[in-house]
Amino acid sequence: MHKDDYAAAVPFYDLWHEDGHVPTVRGLLPPLLTEVRRSVLEIGAGTGLITELIARETPAEIYALEPSLGMRSVLVNRLAADPSTMRRVTVLPYGALDVEVDEPVEAIVMISVLQSFDAEERAALWPVLARQLERGGLLVFNWRERAEPVPGDLEVVGSYQVGRHTYEVAGQVLEAEGERVTSRFVYRIRQHGVVISEDEVVLTNHWPTRERLVSELEAAGFTPDPAPDGMEVWRLP
Repeated sequence: MHKDDYAAAVPFYDLWHEDGHVPTVRGLLPPLLTEVRRSVLEIGAGTGLITELIARETPAEIYALEPSLGMRSVLVNRLAADPSTMRRVTVLPYGALDVEVDEPVEAIVMISVLQSFDAEERAALWPVLARQLERGGLLVFNWRERAEPVPGDLEVVGSYQVGRHTYEVAGQVLEAEGERVTSRFVYRIRQHGVVISEDEVVLTNHWPTRERLVSELEAAGFTPDPAPDGMEVWRLP
């Protein structure tokens, strides 16, 4: 998803992700960061759900990278609710391929972001991230093999009551070829069953096999560390 596509998704983002991967990540991520004390770079911070978790579980300074203005606005306002956290989180307003932090960090965290990069972009991404890590530093991201997606009809994938309104997310796979999956999402707000707001986003994600990921990461100089199911942990020797 390109940064301008996020505008439609922003009001639904926390609702849908709290109903999706975020609770699982809250259980899996903290044990992987127990040795991190000084600095973390978070790629694709979104509205700050995982930023908040990292800040709670580590004393580290955090660089939270988020190119979307809408997402970034929610993130900064979330940080403002806790002045002590706000003082140690620097929000970076650009994309992962452009990141250059002041000093190498102990860990890079990337949650539900990798699919946004195609094969060519990933080839550029790994060396960029390696430059941001200190020797022995960790690269942590969530990943699992997916069943081959099948194009189909639009279906509701999330529905949430907010006051008297229902916030509804519907999605469908339009096309799948190799690691490329193009999907359509429709974001609706209903009042008494009547649609009062509707926005549509079509995006292409990229889901390489783990074999492909391993090959790319090893070529960039990373080595694997033990990780729980659903997570990947790689170290820069």
